[in-house]
Parts: sequence; C-alpha cells; structure tokens
Amino acid sequence: MQKILIMGLPGAGKTTLANALKKIIEKDFNTVNWLNADKIRQQFNDWDFSESGRIRQSIRMRELADSSSTDYVIADFVAPLVEMRNNFDADWVIWVDTIDRGRFEDTNKAFIDPDLYDFRITEQSAIKWAAFIWDHIKNNRRRPQFNWQKETVQMLGRWQPWHAGHRALFERALKKTGQVCIMIRDCQGWNGSNPFAINQVKKFIHRDLDPLYQGQFEIQVVPNIVNITYGRDVGYKIEQEVFDDATHAISATKIRKDMGIE
Repeated sequence: MQKILIMGLPGAGKTTLANALKKIIEKDFNTVNWLNADKIRQQFNDWDFSESGRIRQSIRMRELADSSSTDYVIADFVAPLVEMRNNFDADWVIWVDTIDRGRFEDTNKAFIDPDLYDFRITEQSAIKWAAFIWDHIKNNRRRPQFNWQKETVQMLGRWQPWHAGHRALFERALKKTGQVCIMIRDCQGWNGSNPFAINQVKKFIHRDLDPLYQGQFEIQVVPNIVNITYGRDVGYKIEQEVFDDATHAISATKIRKDMGIE
C-alpha cells in the first residue's frame, strides 16, 4: 500500500484533484481508499483546529491510512504544519499551490510552505495533473535530483520579474544538458529599478518551473555581476539564444508597469 498526501490551503483544489486521481488510479484496476479530512473530522466529531488538534488529526489520518487494505490511500487535508506532514509519512506528497490565501485566516497564518514534495500543482486543472501524477506514481518515477557534478547550463540574470521569455530560454537551455543553474543577481533597487527582493524572485521562478521541471534546476544568488571574463579556452562557452519576435518582445519593464510597480 502506498500513501498519497494531497496538501494545500483550503480552496486550492485538493478535493477536486483527489477525486480525479482516485478515478484514474481505479481505471488501472487498483483499489483506492480516499480519506477526506473534513469527512474524517465529522466522523470523529473533532473540530479542534488548535495546533494540538491539527497534530491529532494528522496522526488519526495516518492510522486510518496504515490500517487500509487497498493498493493506494489518498489523503487530502491542509497539513499546514511540518509536523503534520511528518506524522502522516506519505510515500508521495502533492502540494496544491493554486492560491495565495485560503478562507480561514488562522490556517493562512499557520501554513508553512513545504520544502519537500514530489509534485507542485499551480493551476486548477485536476484531470490534466491527475494523469501526470499517476504516470509518475505507477511507474515509480521520482522527480530528478540535481547532480552537482553533471554538465550544466548557467543562466545569469536579474529576473525582475521572471516571465515567459525567461521560461523559453530555460527550456532551451535544459535541452543542452538536462539541468540548469539559474543565477539571480542581487540587485534590488539598483539603478533606481529592480524592485523585487531575492526571495520574491525565487518564488516567481519556483512557482513557474516546479510543476514540470522540479529537480532539473538549481537557484543560486550571486553578487550584482556586470562583467564576465575569461582567458584561454576553459572548457565552456557563452552563447546567445535567438527566439521569435514575440518572445523577444516580452518586456520585464512593461510587466512591472502593468503590475503598477514602475
């Protein structure tokens, strides 16, 4: 039996995704037990959302999952605390990250973004992502792990903000070696512009790339580099990538203006 945790803020689409994933798993002639947190709380008449109450719920969900005789158990619950996720001890973790805030302020304050997960879903398209997730789970295909000794493409930029043109460049770079190191210049406020802090830039990049490319890129913060020099042939090359006019026309300056930032 394998346990699948679908976590995220209330209203993010966890239950919709759980329903779609259950159906697609069952189509492959597997048995599935679906544990919905609200139904479990109702069953045990436990509506305590204090920290201790949340932790008790996570232990209850784990015990119910572990006692199941089905091939898979899907548990969809917020799991805002790291301890709750550790308690459940899932084989696969799916973070449904489609909204910035849920409808319960106490949960928003308690929610800690996970550092460890197998899938990050940033759009409410349950059937599409259920198929993607199941294809990985049924073949036990884990997401890649960044290999620091593997040949890698470097992308250096301000990314103020990260946009579709940057993603196109990333995807082309990825084809060269299979992994990319994205370097963020530490330049907030430089030249009277560049409004986004490093952590904001990281969030933009992760939110865009994690769903499909988790494990195939690494983000590093570097000084405000304005010149790159090298002497004799040192085993790497610097290339300019050329795209169609529409991609080249994407302007971070215009995006910032549309966001009302400058």
